[in-house]
Amino acid sequence: MIPKIVSYLDFLFPNPRCELNYHKDYELLLAVMMSAQTTDKRVNMVTEILFTEYPSLEALASAKEEDIINIIRPIGTYQRKASNIISISKSLLEHTDGHVPNDRVYLESLSGIGHKTANVVLSNLYGENCMAVDTHVSRVSKRLGLAQSSDDVSVIEKKLTKKFKGYSLSRLHHQFVLFGRYHCKSMSPNCLECQLQEFCKEYQKKNKKKEK
Repeated sequence: MIPKIVSYLDFLFPNPRCELNYHKDYELLLAVMMSAQTTDKRVNMVTEILFTEYPSLEALASAKEEDIINIIRPIGTYQRKASNIISISKSLLEHTDGHVPNDRVYLESLSGIGHKTANVVLSNLYGENCMAVDTHVSRVSKRLGLAQSSDDVSVIEKKLTKKFKGYSLSRLHHQFVLFGRYHCKSMSPNCLECQLQEFCKEYQKKNKKKEK
């Protein structure tokens, strides 16, 4: 089962990558933080403006919260995220000389940065072999029977880490995200075209309904 899933994902996404746009390490950190409860596409829309108007950490750290709010308003929970942007920028300048360190404990101490965000940042910036579980990864894992429907993100991460031992978890994270985003969608998944039907609970559920 596991080799077939990996092989199919490699076929679909031979060169998977993060779809958030960034040019500096802190831009990725802020973009991933802002991606909660919204889409990467929408985040890219606001960061293009944000990072142009505020081209440095110093500029972001000294920005007025209401000015940042006006830029990132199209994304969800923009007030809290605007506050986080300023707080994170100040902390990076004060504690790390302005760079994003390979330090999970520090990253998770920042405003708005949780375990999943730290996983994404560490895997992309430093190649750390970790699996970030977002809504796409969670949905795909449950449909393919890699996790139970009642499992939370922490349990899913542990199960995937164990099941895919020996494989690149960072690569698989991106592949799971892209597969969930464009194929195994929440609504109207492309089940008929999928080569993982034999493992998919969603597909099997649909077939049972048809048989009745």
